[in-house]
Amino acid sequence: MEEAVQVKHVWMLFNLSRKKEERIKEYVIDLLKGQLFFDRFWALRDISFTLEKGESFGIVGLNGSGKSTLLKTIAGILEPTSGSVAVQGVVAPLIELGGGFDPELTARENIFLTGSMHGLGRGLIREKYPSVIEFAELCGFEDVPVKNFSSGMRSRLGFAIATAIEPDVLIVDEVLSVGDARFREKCERRIQEIIGRGATVLFVSHSAGQVERICGRALWLDHGEMRLIGPAQEVCAAYQDFCKGKG
Repeated sequence: MEEAVQVKHVWMLFNLSRKKEERIKEYVIDLLKGQLFFDRFWALRDISFTLEKGESFGIVGLNGSGKSTLLKTIAGILEPTSGSVAVQGVVAPLIELGGGFDPELTARENIFLTGSMHGLGRGLIREKYPSVIEFAELCGFEDVPVKNFSSGMRSRLGFAIATAIEPDVLIVDEVLSVGDARFREKCERRIQEIIGRGATVLFVSHSAGQVERICGRALWLDHGEMRLIGPAQEVCAAYQDFCKGKG
């Protein structure tokens, strides 16, 4: 099988300031005085795995376990402190839905802007535009600035755009926790369609049930380390048992 994602011995180090500076001026003054101190925090520790083309892969773990950091590293948003990440094809990261939108622009304008950023020509964007609006359930709101949208509306629009570009690798981070149950089911069906077309999906969710339904394999992250990797059902069962024990 052809490899779509290869993560090799990835480590990610963050330096966290011990003092919270409210303004840039305070930060610069403390820096010049030598009074700026940091705590070293390893968000990821020696992470390695390979995903084949067409594979659906889930990531579970408690808040702060490194899930989003790992996805941002794979998406190319963050560069690992050491190790390497290789991704084949077009990547659509749904990590912060609506995070890349220009709030002053309308939904229509953001669709064309985001599509062009993914390398789509205006003709192809125009062709996909009606289905994006329909899926996002934003008919009648096309020319409303995104800053006036609710978080749910922005999330629906972000999901509709990212999945409409038919990516080779789709990265989904907790996006199905937004909106009602009906729309979450609609999003799950869209993800299954993308997997059926041969795309690779990396999926993070607080819902172990969603991970089991969507993913064939899964990784359990704990404090930035690989706790368990294997069939999604087995990993999710172990993770749920762990969470019950902590409760």
